[in-house]
This record gives sequence, C-alpha cells and structure tokens, in this order.
Amino acid sequence: MLRYTQEHEWLRRKGDVVTVGITAHAAEQLGDLVFIELPRVGAKLTQGASAAVVESVKAASDVYAPLDGEVTEINEAVVTNPESVGSDPEGEGWLYRMRLEDPAAFEALMDAAAYAALPK
Repeated sequence: MLRYTQEHEWLRRKGDVVTVGITAHAAEQLGDLVFIELPRVGAKLTQGASAAVVESVKAASDVYAPLDGEVTEINEAVVTNPESVGSDPEGEGWLYRMRLEDPAAFEALMDAAAYAALPK
C-alpha cells in the first residue's frame, strides 16, 4: 500500500520501515534528472525537513522527509543513473528507506485517492 505527501513523495511500508521516492507527477514536472543527492545511512530525519535533492535540466528540488525516522538504506543506483527516477519513479526509482519513529504516523498520510484529488 502506498501513501503520499502534499510535497509529492510516495511511501511504501513494510513493518516499521518505509521506502520513499518522488511521485510520477513530480518526476514529470522535473523533466530529465541529471543529479541526485541522497541522505546518508544513519541520518535522523525530521518530518518536513529536506532529506534529498533531485536536480533536473529545469531545476533543483528538495525531497522532504515525509515522517520522522532514521535512514536505513539508500538507492545507489539512482545516484549513478538519475534518469531511472523519471522512468520508474514509484518502482526502481525509489530514493531511500527509513525506519519510522512512529509507525502509526504512516496511516495519517494520504492514500492514492486523496493524492489524486490534490490540485496539480
């Protein structure tokens, strides 16, 4: 099950760990990605704070921490191949995984229907 943020991040939960990436809409708006900076493993993230940076030929954008937690893994493949985020943003283009401080907070994020209803 996916959850979404208003900042166009998606999360997929497995236990108390979530995989985080940017939505297809965000990837489309950014265009061709040329650089990605990910958080370091072990970094403590605070909801709403910048966690990563994605840079395209159009602009650089922050990717915000969707919830509080600690980074457990990063997707090195997107660092060496940034265009994979644009081609498969909600699959192989994931950015990082984090262990949630409060796993119940995941349920408070938007489901697919609520995200689709956001003005874009």
